[in-house]
Amino acid sequence: MSTPRRPEVLLLDYGGGNVRSAERALERAGMTVRVSADPADVPHAPALVVPGQGHFRQVMEAFDESGFHSPVMAAAQAGMPLLGICVGMQMLLSGSEEAPGMPGLGLVPGMVRRFEAVPERKVPQMGWNSLDKVGDSPLLRDLACPAYAYFVHSYYVPLDVEVDAGAITEYGMAFWSAFSQGNIHATQFHPEKSGAVGLAILERFRRHVLMP
Repeated sequence: MSTPRRPEVLLLDYGGGNVRSAERALERAGMTVRVSADPADVPHAPALVVPGQGHFRQVMEAFDESGFHSPVMAAAQAGMPLLGICVGMQMLLSGSEEAPGMPGLGLVPGMVRRFEAVPERKVPQMGWNSLDKVGDSPLLRDLACPAYAYFVHSYYVPLDVEVDAGAITEYGMAFWSAFSQGNIHATQFHPEKSGAVGLAILERFRRHVLMP
C-alpha cells in the first residue's frame, strides 16, 4: 500500500505568531511543514499559513518589517492557497479597531471590530464556543455542526464582511469564526487548541484546498 502524499505548506515565521504549536498541528493533520523567516521562499511555496497572536498593530508591524508583505500579497492575488489563524485571520482584512490607522493586508475588504464588554459577557472571549456552517467552505465540508472550537480574542470579523462561506459563532453578536473567500481561508479560533474539531478542520484544508 502506498503512503498518502503529504502536501507541503510554508508556515511564516515573522515574529508575530505561535509558530511551533501551529507547526505541530499542521503536521498532525497530514501536512509537511516548512517554517521560514525568509520572504524569498514565498513565491515558490505550494501554500502559505499565516499565524498571528497579540496586538493587531504589533503583529502587522512585525509582518511588514519582516519583508513578507509584498510577496504574500503577490502570491495570494495570484491564487496561492493561504490559511490565516487567529490574528492571522484579522490581518487579512482592511484594518482593525484595535489599531486605528494601521492597515491590514486588505485581501478581504472589511474592518475587525471589538466585542462590547457587558457584565454577563467578559472580553476577551476565552474558551469553547460553537461553529455553525454557512455555505460550503472547504474548511468545514462534511463537518458535523454545531462543532466546538477554542477561542481567545477580543476582536472579531463581523458578518457584514462578504465572504464565500464559513462558520458563524455567537458571542453577544454573530461573527465569522472561519471563512473562505476564493483561495483565502481563515479561522479566528485556535485549531491547535481545539482538539478533534481543530484537527478535522486542518485535515479539510489539506484534503479540499491543497489536494482537491
